[in-house]
Amino acid sequence: MRRLSAFSAKPAQLDLFVSQGGDIAARDAQDLMAWPFFSLSKSKRVRPIDFRMGEVSILVEATAEHGMATIWDADVLIWVASQIVEARDAGRPTSRLIAATPHEILAFTRRGTGKASYERLKAGLDRLQSTTIATSIRQRDARRRHRFSWINEWKERLDHSGRALGIEMIIPDWFYEGVIDQALVLTIDADYFALTGGLERWLYRLVRKHGGKQRGGWSFDFQHLHMKSGALSPPKRFAFELRDIVRRQALPGYTLTIEHAFGRERLNFVAVRPDPFDAAMRRLRLRSTNHHPVDMS
Repeated sequence: MRRLSAFSAKPAQLDLFVSQGGDIAARDAQDLMAWPFFSLSKSKRVRPIDFRMGEVSILVEATAEHGMATIWDADVLIWVASQIVEARDAGRPTSRLIAATPHEILAFTRRGTGKASYERLKAGLDRLQSTTIATSIRQRDARRRHRFSWINEWKERLDHSGRALGIEMIIPDWFYEGVIDQALVLTIDADYFALTGGLERWLYRLVRKHGGKQRGGWSFDFQHLHMKSGALSPPKRFAFELRDIVRRQALPGYTLTIEHAFGRERLNFVAVRPDPFDAAMRRLRLRSTNHHPVDMS
């Protein structure tokens, strides 16, 4: 793990934002939902994601030591976005320098809170910090790229006896600016954290971004989805896994169907109108899960 010596000087430049516990809504950054930024596999990936579509370019590079940040690691960024939006809406100041306890993050993302889960969280923070991104998204000139890591720096906070008190992290300007702008954040279903497959997690975020709650839903060609995923699996395997997700109706809040036309497959998705009683029960289950989290890592 890289810990920069400049970290100790950062608090003088950035006010410390201390996270607030409690049952808050999960929010995701729309740019991260729409484009391929993460590995969809739990096995180490070092092969870059080099994506280009129109004026959008994304290059994600990993180190051999840690591998690329995964879509499970991205749960940390969802937690960060949720905390920042909650504070902003309550009129509290926010900052790129964030203090938290591992328990808060693990409970929010429905992970176990034991030693093994804490070690996995630290490994995820290392991947988020060591993965580098260069993108033209939100740049005035498509030829320019903003280069950053998902976490600029992070460190453990210890008391005088060496006991862990929590962690501090600094998130990049690119991510912070996207989150603090209300138009670039969406609320997601808390059941997202119960999705165990990398592809279905990626697909839920894409569906939530593009399908939203539109009455008519949205659709994508399988080939287009494969390209947007950044997945290393071949198209046939990717299509097989998509069909299985449709068969299981795995995405919370959406109905999925497949349309066959002109020898191609197309995924259609439409938001399900929520049942008030079911929504209330799910909120109760969420509170129960936050008190007794299950290890989903």
